[in-house]
Amino acid sequence: MARSKTLAEAAQKVAAEFEFTSQDVNNGVQEFLTQMGKSNLGLYMAVDLGGTNFRVCSIQLHGNSTFSLTQSKVAIPRDLMVAKTSKELFAFLAKQIEAFLKAHHNEHYLSHLERRGSTAEGFHEEEIFSLGFTFSFPVHQVGINRGTLIRWTKGFDIADAVDKDVCAMLQVEIDALNLPVKVAALVNDTVGTLMARSYTSPGKTGTLLGAIFGTGTNGAYVEKLSRISKLSSKDYQSSTYDTSTGEMVVNTEWGSFDNTMKILPRTPYDDSLDAESNNPGIQMFEKRVSGMFLGEILRRAILGLMQDANVPLFSDAHSDKNDLHSTTTVAEDSQLYNQWGLDTSFLSTAHGDRSDGLRLTRQALDKDLGVSAASAEDAEAVKALATAVGRRAARLSAVALGAVVISSGRLGAGAMHPKDHPSDAANGGGTDFVDIGVDGSLVEFYPGFEDYVREALREIKQIGTKGESRIRIGIAKDGSGVGAALIALIAQKMGVDAPS
Repeated sequence: MARSKTLAEAAQKVAAEFEFTSQDVNNGVQEFLTQMGKSNLGLYMAVDLGGTNFRVCSIQLHGNSTFSLTQSKVAIPRDLMVAKTSKELFAFLAKQIEAFLKAHHNEHYLSHLERRGSTAEGFHEEEIFSLGFTFSFPVHQVGINRGTLIRWTKGFDIADAVDKDVCAMLQVEIDALNLPVKVAALVNDTVGTLMARSYTSPGKTGTLLGAIFGTGTNGAYVEKLSRISKLSSKDYQSSTYDTSTGEMVVNTEWGSFDNTMKILPRTPYDDSLDAESNNPGIQMFEKRVSGMFLGEILRRAILGLMQDANVPLFSDAHSDKNDLHSTTTVAEDSQLYNQWGLDTSFLSTAHGDRSDGLRLTRQALDKDLGVSAASAEDAEAVKALATAVGRRAARLSAVALGAVVISSGRLGAGAMHPKDHPSDAANGGGTDFVDIGVDGSLVEFYPGFEDYVREALREIKQIGTKGESRIRIGIAKDGSGVGAALIALIAQKMGVDAPS
């Protein structure tokens, strides 16, 4: 009993380091606000480079808020994430597009090759797939299918790609394979999620915000043109853009919110992770929220307890002290000793474990981390840490979501009235809602993530319980791919040329 109490107390002490209080949430919202200063039809393609995977999709838009999706996904080899040249990565991406076309649209692909090989017949523009390129890294976008890479995040580091047009780099490799594909639109995954949610959401309430909580995190929202001061700067005076709606989609790049660490929480585990990352001092919000980093934070917290001689984590010296009647051991090559050795999916397993004696967590410790015969007390300690790390991430997420909702003014008195669109109630979407589309593994698979987000939203003074009840959060499944296809459709209608 003394051992269990000591271990539990030690785990709770570390878990408390991840506490993000109601006051912290409100401080974060105010700082975020300060830093902020449909008839569609056709078959379109989309590719999504959002982190550790590359996804190729073809989307049939039915024009009635529904779609059919065909997709394939492949992991990005680690060596290509840090390749010597950008050509290596983009050639790999083009090869995946080629493989997808052969597997799912082979007749179209082969007929295109035949026409390309015939000087008499040639080919027609309508036989080319318009492709939306979801590229979820910071870019300086100067056109619907033109944008230069500002910097890499999420473990990528290919120096010669910086300041180059990512659409042009992909188009070069597509053309080298003679594929019937034109990069028609450059899309951030959050913008894609916003578009997809707008296309599929019930009722006539326009979607305010699209957000990603997966490998990385970011958000894009609809803003009034009159409030976008950047558009009046010298850099944008020669730019042309549609002013008919009086609105524009703004990509926040909130992963880099508060890089100066004015209000973000910090623990020794956050600090050591940042110091040993590819980009110290950058993407500080993302390093506390996204799936790329949460597993690593938890690994460092667990290792900290293991290395404390006064804490008996995974340290049963005699089998009679373990409910499995077997001595707990940690393998010498355990992934607990390796950077990035603990996958964020482990947090979902531990936090959501309701099995007797936390059997599922103990099995995961054994199978994935080389910890054999972990006791129930060990599992309880690990679960406490996993819950603390995940809950903090969700409450930080609420800071960003809440700030955008407050800035929009849509919760203000008289901002929206159900009488404007009385038919919305029948469609499941009254106009009194603020609609948010979300996508990503955390929000989809981490148990209770949205509940933690909503808990924090209720604690924000400008939102409260009443305001939180008017915020509708919906999963925009395959949002980045479907949204990219929708924007490719728009680009096609605009007659956008291929990047060069």
